[in-house]
Amino acid sequence: MDRPEIVRAFNRFYTNQIHVLQESILDSPLSLTEARVLFELANRQQTTATELTSDLALDPGYLSRILDAFVRKGYVKKQSGNDRRRRHLSLTAAGRKAFHSIDAKSNQEASAMLAKLSEPDQRQLIAAMKSIETILTGKPPASYTLRSHRPGDIGWITHRHGALYAQEYGWDEKFEALVAGIAQKFIENFDPQREHCWIAEQDGNIIGSVMLVKKTAAVAKLRLLYVEPSARGLGVGGRLVQECIRFASEANYRKITLWTNSILLAARRIYQREGFRLISTDGDFETWELDLRSNKGSTSPT
Repeated sequence: MDRPEIVRAFNRFYTNQIHVLQESILDSPLSLTEARVLFELANRQQTTATELTSDLALDPGYLSRILDAFVRKGYVKKQSGNDRRRRHLSLTAAGRKAFHSIDAKSNQEASAMLAKLSEPDQRQLIAAMKSIETILTGKPPASYTLRSHRPGDIGWITHRHGALYAQEYGWDEKFEALVAGIAQKFIENFDPQREHCWIAEQDGNIIGSVMLVKKTAAVAKLRLLYVEPSARGLGVGGRLVQECIRFASEANYRKITLWTNSILLAARRIYQREGFRLISTDGDFETWELDLRSNKGSTSPT
């Protein structure tokens, strides 16, 4: 076979391998294109139809019909920003629930495919996929991605908090016990409509995490923001906090509160940059708040 035919043969093989020829994807009512648009909306802080049309190389009319259908289903809301000609798109709680269902099933399929391979073969496959992306785009793959929590993540969060804070600040196992208690309550009382946990991943390794939990009907609480030392400088912490703000706004909370320690300077800078205000102090302990009603239209106040 000549080179073009090899490319075409691979495309036919892989589209069949990941089941994209089906009318709907992953037992959902959505087509592959609709699921991709939903993915982009879930993983962008703020976007417009024009940006999606350009980035996904979609026909504007086709994308418009998809977005109109999402609005009718209650998946998407459109908001006017400073420029009323540009309507910003964001997922509703129902849209985010639909995304998480597809995202979880997609992850299960990918995991099942990899599970059939030996560890060396898995590494070779992942490296080959990265090479294809790098060669075709002329740039390396995205430095990290965000996903929802799954089994094993909560134990990782507890372990890494305990280990790193002991190493960097000398905090003893009582802090790890505190983290374990917070994590346990999150799992036991988890309400997906009002609460969420984000996991940042790079090359299959977790590099950060954060939780948003319900404090009252009107107030959410940001908890356990964490970034691995190797990932500092990538903007992971800020992105995780921005996701909390976006989710809380969509869940109709009026305020986000958080508790931190004055020694955690990097975290404090993130909170301040994203619009949180220091409300009270008790020794080294600090309480910060963000009024979401005055934060509409911006997730990164200056």
